[in-house]
Amino acid sequence: MQELATAEMVRAHVRWNLTEGVGATRFTRIVEHFGDPVRAARAPAAALAEVPGISRSLADRLVRSRDAAGVDEELDRALALGAGIIVRGDPRFPPGLRQIPDPPILLYVRGTLLREDLIAVAVVGSRRGSVYGREQARRFGELLGEAGIVVVSGLARGVDACAHHGALAAGGRTLAVLGNGLAEIYPPENVALAEQVAGQGALLSELPLTSPARAGHFPARNRIIAGLTLGTLVIEAAERSGALITARLAGEYDREVFALPGQVDAALARGPNGLIRDQSAKLVAGLPDILDALGDLGRLLQAEPTTLHPVEAAGPAEGDLPDDLRRVFAAIPATPVDQELLIARLDLPLGQVLAALTTLELRGRITRHPGPAYARAVRHSK
Repeated sequence: MQELATAEMVRAHVRWNLTEGVGATRFTRIVEHFGDPVRAARAPAAALAEVPGISRSLADRLVRSRDAAGVDEELDRALALGAGIIVRGDPRFPPGLRQIPDPPILLYVRGTLLREDLIAVAVVGSRRGSVYGREQARRFGELLGEAGIVVVSGLARGVDACAHHGALAAGGRTLAVLGNGLAEIYPPENVALAEQVAGQGALLSELPLTSPARAGHFPARNRIIAGLTLGTLVIEAAERSGALITARLAGEYDREVFALPGQVDAALARGPNGLIRDQSAKLVAGLPDILDALGDLGRLLQAEPTTLHPVEAAGPAEGDLPDDLRRVFAAIPATPVDQELLIARLDLPLGQVLAALTTLELRGRITRHPGPAYARAVRHSK
């Protein structure tokens, strides 16, 4: 079973995250070459230059930045902020992010991440949303929160903030992914909202703690929003917008994409209407449209509270499951199997696999182990 990341491993991840010129993709290549980030953090420039895509001149620059990184100062800032650091190799790292092509090197977290956060939907849209758009964002935040679905958004003005407010009002969980470091909340008018989110979910960022909000940070932020969730709902967006980037990435990650239709001659309706027109998103008018797209998980959420259930009484091992769960359940043995290996075995969309695993766990048919890994639950006789 996978253990929590050691202090040395966390320090190595922080060091690379502070290194100028190293992003998620380059970090992956470095770790694949050296075997782990600790060994890579000790490598000289000549060895680093052997990594594909890194020239000797670039290796020299990376080593200078890596060795000058203020790791202790960053760790002290995290402690002062009450922010945890979850690295890629940690079992607490969100499972959905493990499966995207460029997972974050690490996540700074203020608040809590729970296994229930697997059941999540992103709500995204324009910062300049209309009254209708803001009302609908809050409405869907409330509906999702009441159904036990975690609402994920970006804490931005407009649609994002309204979606967070809706989830909080419903007593649900919500996660906010920032396009800046956690040391400062942006936009500043959402400071009070951020505190509520941290108390009823979590604030997340991959960026060093003092990183400012910059335009270039937000597209990368959007991949985290899409990766954390089973689907993304777009509410009001221009034809070129961050919300549409999130929707595109969700589709690339085999997650569901939803869109709320808008008035045909409204500029902010062009984004969601275009997604529906191009059959890139499912038209959504209410919560049932989202739940229907989530298959058996959605049916379970409609029928029962989202609490983990005791193991069901003995019965047919697979025959009592619907088709969309039976195939996933059949691939899970009695001893824990790593989630990534399980996904590799199944020729199914990633979002479908994650939803099935969550549903099977809710039904008490499988047990989640550190890693994460899954095994069939022990079934008791009546």
